[in-house]
Amino acid sequence: MFLINGSAEGTVLASLCTRASHNRKQTLMHCLNKSLTGFFNERPYFCQCLNTKPINLIMKRILFSMLAIGSVAILAAFLPKQENKVAAVSSAQAGTKWTVDKSHSNVKFSVTHMVVAETEGSFKAFDGTVEHTKADWSDAKINFSVDVNSINTDNENRDKHLKSDDFFNAEKFPAITFAGTSFTPKGGNKYELAGNLTIRDVTKPVKFDVTFGGIAASTRGDKAGFKAKTTINRFDYNLKWDRATEAGGLVVGKDVEVTVLLELNKAKQ
Repeated sequence: MFLINGSAEGTVLASLCTRASHNRKQTLMHCLNKSLTGFFNERPYFCQCLNTKPINLIMKRILFSMLAIGSVAILAAFLPKQENKVAAVSSAQAGTKWTVDKSHSNVKFSVTHMVVAETEGSFKAFDGTVEHTKADWSDAKINFSVDVNSINTDNENRDKHLKSDDFFNAEKFPAITFAGTSFTPKGGNKYELAGNLTIRDVTKPVKFDVTFGGIAASTRGDKAGFKAKTTINRFDYNLKWDRATEAGGLVVGKDVEVTVLLELNKAKQ
């Protein structure tokens, strides 16, 4: 029990120590905390439950210093965890970035020819990025560009015609660009990609139907796959060449089907 000059404080502390006697460490801390006021008043204590001798003023100061040092050590032990937590939050906010694996991606288009057939072509040079923070990609920010001069329909004369002012005017407008505005999940692995498509000097909203192929791990990092399809009216973008067949149809159809197959590389953080 504690004897504090027969004071009421001694009775209270004696009761506290008796209840905590099963744990000496808890008893010591409990007694110290409850006795700090007495320490500062330099009142002598005697703790029989701890089998200690009277503590003089110097010892009291030493114990008080040890208690302060211990408190600092406890706080220091928690600081790295807080820093790690902040770092984790910052990393999550930074999100994930993906770049185009050009050797495993392609941009193709097809258009009717002479009404009854289709002609295909592609662009050989393109680039783009995808960034998102949500696991379902619903906040993805998608940007893509195509080099018009890289158009290829396996016919040199036709390619030159497509680069002329009758179609793309590649000299004046060398790039086709797309800037996504939303990427909306439609259930399963289907999405709707909306954004602004710029061809020549015309920008119009367009929507792609997108199929998400999933994510695969590789020795070079994570890979993601997408297939996006849309149809545009070429006349909306001043691809104005127009010639009718004898039957009255267009030699080159107005509707152009665009298919983009993408394999993405996860960028290193």
